[in-house]
Amino acid sequence: MNACEITVEELKALPAGSYQLIDIRAEDAFAYGGIDGAVNIPLPDIEKAELDDALPVILYCKSGVISLPLAEKLTEDGYRAYSLTGGYVEWLRQRLRDKEDADFARRVEHSIQTTFHKRLFTPFVAAIKEYRLLTPGDRVAVCISGGKDSMLMAKLFQELQRHSDFAFELVFLVMDPGYSAENREIIEHNARVLNIPITVFESDIFDAVYSVDKSPCYLCARMRRGHLYAKAKELGCNKIALGHHYDDVIETVLMGMLYGAQIQTMMPKLKSTNFAGMELIRPMYYIREADIKRWRDANDLGFIQCACRFTDTCTSEACQRSEKTGSKRQQVKRLIAQLKERDPQVEQNIFRSMYNVNLSTVIAYKDRNGRHHFLDDYDE
Repeated sequence: MNACEITVEELKALPAGSYQLIDIRAEDAFAYGGIDGAVNIPLPDIEKAELDDALPVILYCKSGVISLPLAEKLTEDGYRAYSLTGGYVEWLRQRLRDKEDADFARRVEHSIQTTFHKRLFTPFVAAIKEYRLLTPGDRVAVCISGGKDSMLMAKLFQELQRHSDFAFELVFLVMDPGYSAENREIIEHNARVLNIPITVFESDIFDAVYSVDKSPCYLCARMRRGHLYAKAKELGCNKIALGHHYDDVIETVLMGMLYGAQIQTMMPKLKSTNFAGMELIRPMYYIREADIKRWRDANDLGFIQCACRFTDTCTSEACQRSEKTGSKRQQVKRLIAQLKERDPQVEQNIFRSMYNVNLSTVIAYKDRNGRHHFLDDYDE
């Protein structure tokens, strides 16, 4: 092993306060979960960070690939620097092994029935009722990426199925688009300890988008959606459920305006244009991301944000530039947080604005019949 590496076991054996633990992943990845006691300093900000040269510096990224050369550089600069072997993924894998407990899923379910009933289950049911997302006899493919949102959605669907006044079926669908063995193990382990009976199928999407320079994440998302529709239909489902939440909705509204020059929202349900008889539903439409995180932390759960091999290994300047500026969604998330500090109603106002569009004060708009301009009938 490299002299600048430290294992998870060695890290656990160190006394608290005897080292600095630094997560160099992007801010949004750290928000999904990090190692206890870690401070998030994204890779592009490390050079200007004030590190304590009196204490060892332990760095970690997602899989240890990016943190190791950084630890070597800091060592050359005079620090006692180490990279966590296997990174956050390896730490999470070992942590999950400690949850091999037959009663763990029951305790998580109990938290949904009690502590988080009002914040999670109630808005989940409210969205399903208001937007008519479920009907008797539906067979729903609950699409699980392995993150906190989709895993919670699966548990909420299980809870709803136990108490629903009409019958519907669930298929918990996981697509492996080319995960590393470690990433796939984390997804499967979380599903096992949470008592979610997943159906896994494989695709080659990561291979297809790995060398794409422009918008690989957008292309990957579009391809994943198509594969999920196809597999769900093959399994006899008429709907796929995605784990987008309230915060995703309001961020999408602002992203469309700021970066897409259009006003649109993330709809609670959509009929597929390419797969006849299929529909996409978003039952977590009213659930706040902060409440999802509280549920995750209260149950000591750990998830990965993205299992993409691109984020596992990319050390290019383009990747570092992207981490420095952050994704467009992360930028908008920060903007909303800043606005909320001045006016707590900002988030609700953004959400409700999509219910109050006044077409008589809009220059132009599009619908299924085409584009309409206010001058078209201005003189009538």
